[in-house]
Amino acid sequence: MRREGGFSYVIVMFLVAVLSIISVRALDNTLTRERRDKEAQLLDVGQAYLQAIQRYYEGAPGSVQSYPLKLEDLLLDVRLTRPTRPLRKLYRDPITGSSEWGLVLEENGGIKGVYSLSNARPFKQDGFREQLQSFTGAARYSDWKFVYQPQIKVTP
Repeated sequence: MRREGGFSYVIVMFLVAVLSIISVRALDNTLTRERRDKEAQLLDVGQAYLQAIQRYYEGAPGSVQSYPLKLEDLLLDVRLTRPTRPLRKLYRDPITGSSEWGLVLEENGGIKGVYSLSNARPFKQDGFREQLQSFTGAARYSDWKFVYQPQIKVTP
């Protein structure tokens, strides 16, 4: 009877160790999945800003096209007789959780793109849409710059 006294204790300690390892792995998988979801949200939100900047730029009255001077200009474009809304609302950066974005400015001060201010390394390294091929191999989320470049029209 004395020789069997510590056997149950060893089994309980083994089970606690196994459950701890499983819990840590489950937590790691959950955090990874959450970060991948935020990464996908960043791609969606960034493209929404990109498309809004494009609509603002191309929707300018007359022949002089311009970029918005601040992100709030994307909410209501009053340059036309009939105001438009290129963007429904200003989105938060899904990675940092902040409403502050990095801005890509043109020489006249207009905003031609946005990017996350996060320096974390993205999980996604390739397989981007054609429009976002420059994101391939990016070292940080802040390297994912959603920039609108107008197409140069050549007339024959």
